[in-house]
Amino acid sequence: MDSFKAKYRFIVEQVLRDYAEFLGNDDHVRIEQVFDRESDRYILVETGWHDGDRIYDILLHIDIIDGKLWIQRDKTEEGVSEELLDAGISQDSIVLGFKSPQHPKLKELAVS
Repeated sequence: MDSFKAKYRFIVEQVLRDYAEFLGNDDHVRIEQVFDRESDRYILVETGWHDGDRIYDILLHIDIIDGKLWIQRDKTEEGVSEELLDAGISQDSIVLGFKSPQHPKLKELAVS
C-alpha cells in the first residue's frame, strides 16, 4: 500500500508543479502549491489582485483516498485526468469527485 501511495504522491506533486510552472507568477498573481502529505491532499491555488479585485481560486485539488486519486476540483482546459493517465495511473484509480455519478460521458473514469 505504501508503494502505490509513494508513486501516487510523486506523480500528483509533479503534475501540480508542471501546471504551476506553466501558469507562472507575475507581480500581482501567484500560483501556490499546497502539498499535505500527511492527509494526502494536493492543491493548486491562484491568489493575488487584478484591477482592484481579489483573486483566490482553487485550480486543482486532488486527494488520495482508499487507494484512488480523487480529483475534487479541476479548472484546467484539458483535464488533469489526462496528465495522470499519461503518467501511468490506471483509469480505475482515478475518481472524478466533482462529477455526478450519473454523468453519461464519463464511463471510462470512476465518478463519486
